Amino acid sequence: MIIKKLSLYNFKNHSEKKFEFSPQINCFVGNNGVGKTNILDALHYLSVGKSFLGNTDLNNIKKDQDFFTINAEIQNDESEDIIKISQQKETKKIIKKNDKNYDRIADHIGYLPSVMISPYDSNLISDSGESRRKFLDSMISQTDAEYLFDLIQYQKIIQQRNALLKYFHKNRVWDKDSLEIYDEPIIKFGTKIFEKRQRFVGKLNPIVQNFYHIISGGKENVSVQYQSDLTPRFDTHHPYKALKEILIETLERDRMLTYTSKGIHKDDLLFEMNDILIKKNGSQGQQKSFLISLKLAQMSLVKELTQKTPILLLDDIFDKLDDLRVSQLIELVNQENFGQIFITDTHRERTENVVKKINDESIIFEL
Repeated sequence: MIIKKLSLYNFKNHSEKKFEFSPQINCFVGNNGVGKTNILDALHYLSVGKSFLGNTDLNNIKKDQDFFTINAEIQNDESEDIIKISQQKETKKIIKKNDKNYDRIADHIGYLPSVMISPYDSNLISDSGESRRKFLDSMISQTDAEYLFDLIQYQKIIQQRNALLKYFHKNRVWDKDSLEIYDEPIIKFGTKIFEKRQRFVGKLNPIVQNFYHIISGGKENVSVQYQSDLTPRFDTHHPYKALKEILIETLERDRMLTYTSKGIHKDDLLFEMNDILIKKNGSQGQQKSFLISLKLAQMSLVKELTQKTPILLLDDIFDKLDDLRVSQLIELVNQENFGQIFITDTHRERTENVVKKINDESIIFEL
């Protein structure tokens, strides 16, 4: 998949910007604050329909304007497609492919897979399990449309169950039968999500280990482990039965807490180095090497599972990494044939030197 052209209108700080891209490497250079990262965010929108910075769609409309649009011409194996994303202040976001609206925005996910490497990745190590769970869900969703559907259904059901628990508490009533209506769909969708997460992480872990071994020279052992309330029961119970048991066991606790306290919505990823959480014993450099390994593994696995080469978005990483890690990253990108790459940087000369090591076919846009 190649993004040939991109047009932005009223997107963040850009009133109007148009680009024609190289199929290999595209660099955006300029001072801080000119909107380099915003362009990568627009490309991220093309992939997953939302901002990687976590901004709401309305907050991405340029100040004092009523809408934004992102238009792109994309070359796939068989044809060229036009993708248009538009957001107006008073209406829902619309994503169109060749002038045809998607019935559900979720149906667009997976069309143009992408991987972002940015300074914000450090949050995956330092933040709560929610950020790692979202990262895992995002990876799997780009490879499996049914997974995203199951996840959306599961989240809706948990919200409804929690709302009922709060209603019972507020009104000092209790109706166990009404609450148990949610058990079957929670178990149905939760079981499928659990099994897919477990398989995906099982494939991801050895790839992360391999990339980290290359980057670090094999000095430490790292791993990505999937942690779930269902895991301790998995050896002796089918996940369906395990989740059913959990709902029964936690019923009184959920009643007191007024929310569903256990289930796959509490899952987490454990990032470990030498069998200890990397946030506890990993240096800053080791954590950066791990995160690069994780993202490259994501790219490799998405490519394997979808038969599509994801676009690679590198945001300001050369300011955050030492020269050795930059060289290792560039070498790995070269070896893995990762496809179209988009880079932001503040120094043109540094960018040119890096780009020459990867591929001669590149374009540098000065902002």
